[in-house]
Amino acid sequence: MTRRILVTSALPYANGAIHLGHLVEYIQTDIWVRFQRMQGHTVHYVGADDTHGTPIMLRADSEGITPQQLIDRVWQEHDRDFRSFSVGFDNFHTTNSPENEALCAEIYGKLKAAGLIATRSVEQFYDPVKQMFLPDRYIKGECPKCGAKDQYGDSCEVCGATYSPIELKNPYSTVSGAKPERRQSEHYFFKLSDPRCEAFLRTFTQTSGALQSEAANKMKEWLGAEGEGKLSDWDISRDAPYFGFAIPGTDGKKFFYVWLDAPVGYFGSFLNYVKKQQDAGNTIDADAFLKPGGDTELVHFIGKDILYFHALFWPAMLQHAGYRTPTKIYAHGFLTVNGEKMSKSRGTFITAESYIQQGLNPEWLRYYYAAKLNSTMEDIDLNLEDFVARVNSDLVGKYINIVSRAAGFLTKNFKGLLAPEVISGSKTNSPLNFKALAIDEEVSKAYENREFGRVIRAVMRVADEINQYWDAKKPWELAKNPDASLALHEICTDCVNAFYKLTIYLAPIIPKTAESVANLLGVTPPLTWSDLGTRPEKLPDQRALKVISQYQHLMTRVDPKQIEALVTANRESLKPAAPAAKPAAAKAPENTVENAAATASTEPAHISIDDFSKIDLRIARIANAEHVEGADKLLKLTLDVGPLGTKQVFAGIKSAYDPATLVGRLTVMVANLAPRKMKFGMSEGMVLAASGDEPGLFILSPDSGAQPGMKVK
Repeated sequence: MTRRILVTSALPYANGAIHLGHLVEYIQTDIWVRFQRMQGHTVHYVGADDTHGTPIMLRADSEGITPQQLIDRVWQEHDRDFRSFSVGFDNFHTTNSPENEALCAEIYGKLKAAGLIATRSVEQFYDPVKQMFLPDRYIKGECPKCGAKDQYGDSCEVCGATYSPIELKNPYSTVSGAKPERRQSEHYFFKLSDPRCEAFLRTFTQTSGALQSEAANKMKEWLGAEGEGKLSDWDISRDAPYFGFAIPGTDGKKFFYVWLDAPVGYFGSFLNYVKKQQDAGNTIDADAFLKPGGDTELVHFIGKDILYFHALFWPAMLQHAGYRTPTKIYAHGFLTVNGEKMSKSRGTFITAESYIQQGLNPEWLRYYYAAKLNSTMEDIDLNLEDFVARVNSDLVGKYINIVSRAAGFLTKNFKGLLAPEVISGSKTNSPLNFKALAIDEEVSKAYENREFGRVIRAVMRVADEINQYWDAKKPWELAKNPDASLALHEICTDCVNAFYKLTIYLAPIIPKTAESVANLLGVTPPLTWSDLGTRPEKLPDQRALKVISQYQHLMTRVDPKQIEALVTANRESLKPAAPAAKPAAAKAPENTVENAAATASTEPAHISIDDFSKIDLRIARIANAEHVEGADKLLKLTLDVGPLGTKQVFAGIKSAYDPATLVGRLTVMVANLAPRKMKFGMSEGMVLAASGDEPGLFILSPDSGAQPGMKVK
């Protein structure tokens, strides 16, 4: 049965370059899509740039251009990078499109008519100069604990304290330098807490089969027990000025939050693609893919960090707006490089453009990622030494080596003609071909289940057998004996024929190399799965192998110096940057803690192991998380620390996390921090979180198997 599938990848934000971490998802999706097409299925793969939000608006302003000019430029860069790595979108669009705006308005209208939109007043920080409400990470000031200057509104990078922006001394807006004001604003909420949404989500996340088991378990934690009411309503609005779509009926004063219109952008891109196809004379029934019923499939590939949006908010919106819900949501892990988070200082925050500029073959990376990818949400590591070794020894040394050895004998001794009796032969004169055919089902199943590492292992297992067979038969000696001509012809043909089968298996992973192989062997690309043939003689005549052209190098080995150059090209200078100047009117008083201020902009000082051992780091389970009345940044966490009992901690992470998403999660806390009396109660420790220069806050999560109370050392 021919399947009809609409496939999407998460939308890259139009505020930065595509890097190797992004490419994990797009390469994974592209491989799966190419496999489905080789099986004869109809697949539409669409994407778009995520183009709305305050960061886009502020970056454009800082560059002296309009947001539209910024997103147009970034779209060109993203499209170029995807093409460089053979990520074959049928349509790569933008969320700032008329199709997306119309869909957002329609979906919002249907949710409102269903009684699932509510309004309520919220308190936010307001920049009186820019006349805009400020996102949390656009507020800085002096740390209320150590006095360090230029600290963000949620935590101090010098002493590690967390706090609410209202606790900052001499706060200022990073946009204008002005002192922010606290103002009330009416916001619009999607009522995710509505019993209708909860009932639907319990079925969708637990019994529909749309999620991996580990993702379904995570949803179970976030949903809680029936009647517990753990789901919180979702703030879907932002105040003007804001780069995005105005909410209907608000006179342009309220805008859809970027996370509402971004997933709708999947459908917007698809509708744009449908229109382009119709203009070209090709008809696609859009409703068959977007509306409930029918036999089509909707498949999303996403990172595990946005699972909450894609498995709760997005399906609930679709369900209650009359659209089809996802058939599958495939979540994957993050990328580390050499076992660590990507780093600009180490040169491992590598952009796609830089990889290409250094002359590295994109198919090396596609192959390496495939070798690491599986169907779980585990992180994968790009170990640069292993990358060189695996590409050189396996992809080139085993796979490419087969045809490079056999082709010369065929063109020199047989004018490139392949032995027809071997191409359509039996197990006796085509043993390698049958070994290659034997893994068809294994490889097909692995591709379907996104177990690409299994595909690589199966193919390389057969490649090993082919190379061993070649070495045992010693064709270089047979070539010296005229009486061994038939044996030489059969051995070389069998090796090339088996190599062709392996190429078909690898075609979704290394499509350009597969195309070159097809041309070398006189087969019109693209290759299809039916080219394998259960029996060679069943292939259409024009697809059967007959001749091999003069061999040209299909792929070179990685030169380790290329990797060194790549890291060097991406290494950011460690020299501290001069702090950004603030307007004179917003100049803060001199800090009395000069050493702390200096430390804020320099490398951290070394400590001894004795210093580190004084910190009691423990695994903690978040037993409960709730909003703090009157606090803009704080969440109240109840932490289960095993034998240490429970501890109450106030954490400045409200900007990054809905409390419903935290309950049940494991994290790391400082258990021996002196209790601190705060306005809202006693805080008995500190949870650890990561942040950088860009907006964003991420609490630390230990690996599976860790238990509350365990020491971190």
